[in-house]
Amino acid sequence: MPNAIPAGLDEACLARQVDRFYEKVRVDPLLGPVFNAMVDDWDVHKVLLTSFWSTVALRSGHYRGNPLAKHQPLPIGAAHFQRWLALWRETARAELEPESAALLIGYAERIGYGMRVGMGLTGHLRGRESGIPIRALQSAQPVKPPAAVPRRPATTSR
Repeated sequence: MPNAIPAGLDEACLARQVDRFYEKVRVDPLLGPVFNAMVDDWDVHKVLLTSFWSTVALRSGHYRGNPLAKHQPLPIGAAHFQRWLALWRETARAELEPESAALLIGYAERIGYGMRVGMGLTGHLRGRESGIPIRALQSAQPVKPPAAVPRRPATTSR
């Protein structure tokens, strides 16, 4: 089964991963200044992020939020995402069993890519920026003619 949850992966593992990862982020010369300026209470923030990763990796459904909307106003670029992912990989490999680390790294790579696309950092055009109006896409779909309505046989009156 793809993306099966490894037996040893649980919320405690995720909390440890998040804690160790953000210890590195806070002192990182590229990431620290951005995130330290935005996060008032790291302990509360790490609980939220553990909830996010629990929803992603364990399918817990605990997290409710919009990470893209939270990151869009930040002064970050592609280099920040590269550094974020490098620290995430390093931490996952140090803190987790290999199968769990691989799973979380894969999720992080896909999430990071989606965030970069959403923030316009990949060169890919998004939504209306592509010049293809949504209605044009809808009308490009083949339209089926309405089903014929069966007619009643005509009756003759005498």
